[in-house]
Amino acid sequence: MIRECGCPSEYPEWHNQDIDLGGQCIHTMPTSCFLHMPIAYELYAKRQQADIENLELEEKWPGLSLTQSGMFRGKRIRLLTHNRSASRRISYLPSPFNVRVQIHKGNMSTVQIPVREMSIGLIESGKRPKELYISHLNCPSCQKKEGSDRIMLLRHWVDAPGLKRK
Repeated sequence: MIRECGCPSEYPEWHNQDIDLGGQCIHTMPTSCFLHMPIAYELYAKRQQADIENLELEEKWPGLSLTQSGMFRGKRIRLLTHNRSASRRISYLPSPFNVRVQIHKGNMSTVQIPVREMSIGLIESGKRPKELYISHLNCPSCQKKEGSDRIMLLRHWVDAPGLKRK
């Protein structure tokens, strides 16, 4: 169930875990960014929600979206239950697709320290960090009710035999 504000009412309990999302059915919405800052974020969120509703797709965790930003382009990913759809936006994550998850209680200005610690932890365990996905678990209005901002950080990683030898 999605709250009226668009926040997910529930989310997976993956804090400090390595999760394999390989083969997971996803809905991808390309977004515009400028220097890693999403442009018209709410517009793309509403478009993606409307697209999911029009296609009558079921989500594992309704409202949970993973955002990846780039210099000029980014994408929003929503995790779906396995569906057969002819939509061009429906695809599957490659297998294996390992991510390390950490829930950060704070805003985006304080997120660099947990991201750095997560990357160092991955390197020390012989894994090469790749893309970073961010999921805001509450909006500013929910933040006032719950007391703090929560951001789920997901760092994609691959095994690196060269790092394991060191």
